[in-house]
Amino acid sequence: MKRFDLRHRTERLDPETQHEEIYRILATQEFPWDINQALSFALFRTYAVPTIGRLLFETGEFTERVQKRYDDTGLILDAVLEHGFTSDPGRAGIRRMNQMHGSYDISNDDMRYVLSTFVVTPVRWIDDFGWRKLTRNEIVGSTNYYRALGKYMGIKEIPETFEAFETFLDDYEREHFLFDQGGRAVADSTLELLCTFPPNNLAPAALIKRFSWALMDDPLLDAFAYRRPSRLVRTLSRGALKARARLVRFYPVRTEPKFARDLPNIRSYPTGYEVEKLGTFPRTCPVQHTNGTVARENTAS
Repeated sequence: MKRFDLRHRTERLDPETQHEEIYRILATQEFPWDINQALSFALFRTYAVPTIGRLLFETGEFTERVQKRYDDTGLILDAVLEHGFTSDPGRAGIRRMNQMHGSYDISNDDMRYVLSTFVVTPVRWIDDFGWRKLTRNEIVGSTNYYRALGKYMGIKEIPETFEAFETFLDDYEREHFLFDQGGRAVADSTLELLCTFPPNNLAPAALIKRFSWALMDDPLLDAFAYRRPSRLVRTLSRGALKARARLVRFYPVRTEPKFARDLPNIRSYPTGYEVEKLGTFPRTCPVQHTNGTVARENTAS
């Protein structure tokens, strides 16, 4: 395959009816590393909204079992991405998300905001650090993918376009970003986990944290009371990612999809897992949990 063959493929797909295939190509073949990084930062942003960060802190899941929560999130979304919304594994993944979210008093606006981070952050990340820009067809396709996921999750008043998602996200952050001790604790725990991922684990944790802070915008840093990095640190950090993008442009095209379960960061299930058993099962969960039969092998690429 030639370097732009996947882009030619996504351009031939209809973003209204084939958005699942468009996003699957982007997330597992064309930009697997970039989208994984972007989605990690997307979730990180949500901690700066006190109603979200405080809730995650109070559950203890993102401070006491952060590796498992990271893994479960990726693997649940993986099941939907790989097999589709209406497949048995995809439906199992959506059911798990809805069961967990339904156990807590989460506002529709907070749900819409989390969804908007998944739509907007990868596009902005790839625009800054990707080896090429996304096409309009790809942006519409990925937006429609998450619009469909939001509908399956029961989210109301979902923005209809990427631009509407951008406006909602920026306005929501401007209004709601605020320091909260619980949100800060969740952010700190997540950064500690990031320092253990290969190849980050080969560098001093303090360096990895400074690199991460340099990629954050000032409102996000302020919401966590993190010190703003110097202009030099920002330039070096962003420059390193831009240099990586120039190298990736000359890499061979990925012919086999790379899913979350293939990542070395996923470490909780060395012998495999069942989608129906991922995540948490709070005592207040309104949906009875039954053992599922959808098993996934955790294989390396």
